[in-house]
Amino acid sequence: MVYAVIMAGGSGTRFWPQSTKALPKQFLNLFGKNTMIQNTADRIKEVIPQERIMVVTNADYADIVKEQLPKVPEENIVGEPVAKNTAPCVAIAAELLYKKDPDAVMVVLPADHHITNPDEFLKVLKSAVAKAEQGDDLVTIGIEPNRAETGFGYIHADKQDSEEHAGRAVEKVQAFKEKPDAITAQQFLDSGDYYWNSGMFIWRADSILKEFKRQLPDMYEQVKLASPELYTDMHKVSINDFYYECESISIDYGVMEGAKQVFVVPGDFGWNDVGSWTAVYELAEKNKDGNAVQTLNATFAGSTNNLVVSKTEKMISFVGLENVAFVETDDAILVCDLTQAQGVKEIVEQLKGSDDLKKFL
Repeated sequence: MVYAVIMAGGSGTRFWPQSTKALPKQFLNLFGKNTMIQNTADRIKEVIPQERIMVVTNADYADIVKEQLPKVPEENIVGEPVAKNTAPCVAIAAELLYKKDPDAVMVVLPADHHITNPDEFLKVLKSAVAKAEQGDDLVTIGIEPNRAETGFGYIHADKQDSEEHAGRAVEKVQAFKEKPDAITAQQFLDSGDYYWNSGMFIWRADSILKEFKRQLPDMYEQVKLASPELYTDMHKVSINDFYYECESISIDYGVMEGAKQVFVVPGDFGWNDVGSWTAVYELAEKNKDGNAVQTLNATFAGSTNNLVVSKTEKMISFVGLENVAFVETDDAILVCDLTQAQGVKEIVEQLKGSDDLKKFL
């Protein structure tokens, strides 16, 4: 059986002030009526219904997950007591699914990505599942690049070592590459052998557990120590003990970079990792002057290519501005150059460091 594991533990600092400690990015409706995690669950429903979705999130957000994904069984909502990156998330989810179904295939998805062509995405996903079902191969989804992007990691594929599954090419992965500089990113693009790393993974639960045993043996032992108490009265206690004991490391660095049998399914389905307010601007509808307006009342004079986000009914007016993001909540306002939107995380760090200003997080 095929299951989804949605990773929803992030804090969404780059989307302050809308994204807060109490309600981070993955639970916001940045695009349309549904929230990002609801969109993630909805786009896979043809293959994986909510009853077969597991959500791994901060323990403080478990109730929000229940509210936003009411059909996900409560036992499938895993609350992390501390943030330990993505490898522990995958390890505990794999063990939980393996105990439930020894033949389980896991589709691991971030909760906060945006996809404009879900039908094409499903075709790519079905191909990845078909490959993963066959054995111990680890499968990832690569995004066909359309620019020399320095903000993403890359996957180097061997297009000569390719096979077909569910009507799609599946290529052998030669290596994972960290975020490159501009010159290297252009070389990657020109070669045609590289894809953006989407952070989406597909594998059998038992297969990924074997990789943990080989590459992260301490974490494997810790998850096996927790295993006997999973789905018992000690379920939450065992998960908490696992998290407190294990190291903090990403699945990419801890497992994928050292795995031997890794394959990639290339895809072009309007993927965006929505990493900053710049991405929201790029994906939003715009008026004739390129202004994206997500508020009731706004006027512009000599202003182009701006983003305005507010849930208040205040009149917001721009005069002579270009490439500016204005984001307003009940108790905070952000104004930034859209080309510098990644710097929002520095503001969040300043707020964290001030006893007087922490209340705005």
